[in-house]
Amino acid sequence: MVSENVLGKPKKYQGFSIDVLDALATYLGFKYEIYVAPDHKYGSPQDDGSWNGLIGELVFKRADIGISALTITPDRENVVDFTTRYMDYSVGVLLRKAEKTVDMFACLAPFDLSLWACIAGTVLLVGLLVYLLNWLNPPRLQMGSMTSTTLYNSMWFVYGSFVQQG
Repeated sequence: MVSENVLGKPKKYQGFSIDVLDALATYLGFKYEIYVAPDHKYGSPQDDGSWNGLIGELVFKRADIGISALTITPDRENVVDFTTRYMDYSVGVLLRKAEKTVDMFACLAPFDLSLWACIAGTVLLVGLLVYLLNWLNPPRLQMGSMTSTTLYNSMWFVYGSFVQQG
């Protein structure tokens, strides 16, 4: 970005890209002059196959390097060489930091209380029906088998079937 022009002083550019350019110039020992592309554009292909903007300045060799927050596209890569990205921006959302509280009932959060009541009522009703059907029509068991058809076992069977656990 351009810093403020005070009392006729020349424009001064500042920012991360300029800091990188300054570090490269110091390390490699070269001098540079910054100018903005005449049409103030990044660069896109024209109908006649030429390029405008910063990419056009590089293609027509009016500039040696270009520094900008420029998106690397396949079309642009076909006409100029890019370095690897050294800075990446992404969309971010800021939220207030949540208070750290331990909630023992956080596992109940996915469903509303009325739905949990319906699920509990269904387990109780089906468990009662399983118990009654086992009581009215007891299975024929072999001698010495230890199968119990109590109400508790019927409820546990329905609950285990519901959560798919043994």
